[in-house]
Order: sequence, then structure tokens, then C-alpha cells
Amino acid sequence: MRVRRLGWAGIEAEAGGARLVIDYVQDLSPLFTGWRPGIGLMPPGGKVTAALVTHLHRDHTDATALAGVLTPGAPVLRPAPGLGDDVDNVTTLLSEHELAGHQLAAEVVDIWSEREIGPFRVTAVPSVDGLGDPQLNWVVEADGQRVFHGGDTMFHGWWWLVARRFSPFDAAFLPANGAVVNAPHLQPPSPVLAAMDPFQAAAAATILGARHAVPMHYEQEQPVKLPGYVEVADPEGEFREHAGQRAHVLAVGEWLDLDY
Repeated sequence: MRVRRLGWAGIEAEAGGARLVIDYVQDLSPLFTGWRPGIGLMPPGGKVTAALVTHLHRDHTDATALAGVLTPGAPVLRPAPGLGDDVDNVTTLLSEHELAGHQLAAEVVDIWSEREIGPFRVTAVPSVDGLGDPQLNWVVEADGQRVFHGGDTMFHGWWWLVARRFSPFDAAFLPANGAVVNAPHLQPPSPVLAAMDPFQAAAAATILGARHAVPMHYEQEQPVKLPGYVEVADPEGEFREHAGQRAHVLAVGEWLDLDY
């Protein structure tokens, strides 16, 4: 199996002539002020047999982008809808409407659910969303290799259970921008990180036993994020410092061949 970073939190996995994507997006305008299309994001290398999404924030679920690359009827595996009313779910409603509008084959899956999709075995594992919305992380296995994808999870206590079930990992893709979010519907605001910072991501990689620890969920070429979204200044540099020899920083579009 080989894996490519597609930008932000998106990755593409390829094995046995098939490919799947996780958190593939092509439009980050809901997050970036003055969004410049085509900067910092890559499409997959061809048609996709399945899509996995960690959660329905618009920077992780882009139904229009998925509709353009999925084969007809390809599954889109996703977490449950948000709890509460439209105010509580304001950060997931756009993606919910877009998934329905494109009539994608979206399927809600539970934690620890397994699916066989072509050469891939995918398992939904626990995650904790910084804004309180439902979120999954994903374990993808193919060709005797195993990859972890961490969406934009906070640090949590499920790492050890995931590690006992699946460790070691050939690669772990982990959010590293340490975002602090001041959202209008979540008041009073919290100064606590809503996604892992480089130190926490490196700690998670160690617990998971990752051979390659790849930082993601940061973008250095786009304009400033929306007001109320503050990140660490140098995710790549800080991650290299904390993750040491595990650190494997991938440029957008770069492949990681897990045979080596």
C-alpha cells in the first residue's frame, strides 16, 4: 500500500489497483478568508472506490469534490449526525445538505465497525471532536500494512485501546495545527486546543507505535483563517522536534510508499 497527502487533512490510499480517500476536500472557502482555489490541495490520481470522512465539518467533508472522483455507488462512510437542534449542529449542516444534494451513498457507521472494500479493510475507531460534533478516526489495512488517520481529533484516552487492537502502524496521519476555536455558537469561548498540537500529535504517534508519523491539518500557503481560528505558528518544525525519527513530513501531493 502507498499513501499520498492531498492537503489539509486529506489523504489517498492505493492498493491492488484500487484507491480510497479520507477527508478529501477541494474547497476550503468556509474556513479560509480570501480562499484561493487550487492552492495547497491535490485531487486523487483517479477514480475512487470509497471515501471515508472523520466528521462533517466542511473542511473534512466536501460532497462536491467527492462526487467528482467517486465511482458510481461508491460508499461514503461517515459518523452519525450531530445531536441537538440546528444551532448545535451549525458546523455540520452544510455538509449534511451537500451529501444529500449529490445523492452520494453515505452510510453512518459506529465506532469499531469494520468494512471490507476491495483490497482495503477499514475500521472506525474513537475520536474526540473539539467542537462537540460526532467524529471518527480511521484505520486502513491493505497488503499487510496499516495506516491511522486522525481527522482533527483532540488528544484523548482512547489511544491505548486503539494501539492494543492495531499497533504497530506503518504510518499515522495526525492533526498538528493546535487550533483554538472561538465559534459564535460555542460561547463563552475556551482557550483549550480543539485539535492536537505538534507535541500532542507526537505523543499519540508514540503510543500508536507509528513507524512514520505524518503531520497534517495545516496549510501554510493560503490566506488567514476565519476570525476565531488560531493555530500554532510552525506545525512542521515543532512536529519534527517532538516526533524525532518518527517524523515524516509530506509535501502536498507526495507519496509515502509503505513497502520501504
